[in-house]
Amino acid sequence: MTTDIPQALTPREAMDLLSEHPEAILVDIRSTMEFLFVGHPQGAVHVPWIDEPDWTINPQFTTEIRKRLLGGALCEAGKPCAPVILICRSGKRSLEAGKALIQDGLTTVYHIDEGFEGDLDAHHHRSSVGGWRFHGLPWEQC
Repeated sequence: MTTDIPQALTPREAMDLLSEHPEAILVDIRSTMEFLFVGHPQGAVHVPWIDEPDWTINPQFTTEIRKRLLGGALCEAGKPCAPVILICRSGKRSLEAGKALIQDGLTTVYHIDEGFEGDLDAHHHRSSVGGWRFHGLPWEQC
């Protein structure tokens, strides 16, 4: 994958990719409060893209992702990088964070386009139109 935007996956496609590639990591990039209290996919690691109290982009984001990749931390020419799958609430932050990872040299970056909770429905509720939880994939919360 050599593009400047992360490849979009549905939640189920992400689950399949994780099953097929044990070296892949699923990174929940939402705020700490979202990760803890709204819930998160089972097995996801947490690296916030934007977090409280300042709500600014995490300047160590790429470094923190590389630390979690272990043997896949370096993406050398001719060798594939370990897949990184990003998830946020609805797929918008994960797209932006994925672009930053690609600019910083990671080449196998995906984002879950429905996110964890999906888009708002007609009643302004989430998790009823799409998202990780909507599809019944494993998740947990504090």
